[in-house]
Amino acid sequence: MRFLAAALSVALLTAVGGGLQASAPQWPAYLRSDVPKAADGKPDLSAPAPRLPNGKPDFSGTWESRVGPSGRLGGPFLPSLTPDAPPVATFVDAGRNMKGGLPYTDWAATLRKQRMARFSQDNPDAQCLPMGFLQTHTHSQPRRIVQTKDDVVILYEANQGLRQIFTDGRSLPEDPNPQWEGYSIGRWDGDTLVVESNGFRDEGWLDVNGSPFTTGLRLTERYRRVNYGRMEIDITVNDPKAYTSPFTIRVNWRLEPDQQLIEFICHENNLSKEHYVAPK
Repeated sequence: MRFLAAALSVALLTAVGGGLQASAPQWPAYLRSDVPKAADGKPDLSAPAPRLPNGKPDFSGTWESRVGPSGRLGGPFLPSLTPDAPPVATFVDAGRNMKGGLPYTDWAATLRKQRMARFSQDNPDAQCLPMGFLQTHTHSQPRRIVQTKDDVVILYEANQGLRQIFTDGRSLPEDPNPQWEGYSIGRWDGDTLVVESNGFRDEGWLDVNGSPFTTGLRLTERYRRVNYGRMEIDITVNDPKAYTSPFTIRVNWRLEPDQQLIEFICHENNLSKEHYVAPK
């Protein structure tokens, strides 16, 4: 029997197949006093988005991208976010909702086929290494945003990840040291945070199926907190080596107002790696 190396994706699919209800608690639930309440006393996630003292939207909070009863993103307060919200299957196949799929170059299509032939066992996530950016956007485990007037820091529960977005006016470096999360700067377009990133490590994984990205990637994300409980993100991938044209994928997150992250140490008691079997 061959074991799938992408163990995290298996866990995700098992969770989806086993029930499409609200996520399990992280720490004991705690609802801060400043969370807006509806008439029934529950959090009012349709209330206006909060703002920082400088007037910009505050993205802080614990956010999830799980499925609800409709099979789309949602949860106990938002059973279905929007008709165009992509399903969690985007985590496995980034082109799932795109007509004709992703616009691979010949090189990228060949590499993806090779990765899938090895049952995605070379996915960095399967080795307890950082995931590609789209996988972290669509992963079932939550992420927490901490925001100041000059920075946006995203803490990922999955693989204990960390990302920094600088909003203090600096420019992208011309020759950055390649990193798993790249180098990111943000600027405001009205109430939308526009994030540009470069400096990614070569031949990363866009999804579990092995869609690649390279050091030539220029990533643009547009974050908009639609209301208190919903974040809308448009992710534009521009990587000429891997794709014949830029493309955009929309992701929606929902707020978990009474939850925090739990500790996730992927290498702790990791006994699965020794059982990975490559196809012959």
